[in-house]
Amino acid sequence: MHELGIVFYIIRDVKEVAKENGVDHIGAVVLSIGEVSTVVAEYLQDCWKWAVEREEMMKGCALKIQTIPAVTYCDSCHREYGTVQHGRTCPYCGSERTWLVQGNEIEIKEIEV
Repeated sequence: MHELGIVFYIIRDVKEVAKENGVDHIGAVVLSIGEVSTVVAEYLQDCWKWAVEREEMMKGCALKIQTIPAVTYCDSCHREYGTVQHGRTCPYCGSERTWLVQGNEIEIKEIEV
């Protein structure tokens, strides 16, 4: 379960930003998570609830998750398509000369105080 490690890194980064800005309590964190990032949102939420209660600055802090759709680009026909629906093979030309444009990210989008 790599979700717990991810939670620890997010909390560390959020606490650093809060301290730099003179904030003493965080109300919520908004994460953008890619559709094919391998992060299981339910596990992340469970780990989050456990971890924030151990940090005074983060107690009761909510985790809001937004999904970034996975998009793949085809080098052969120069078109983009939904990765989850079509996989690695381009639905327009059948090429496998494709690469992921977005959808593998994990980003802190907002910190609410």
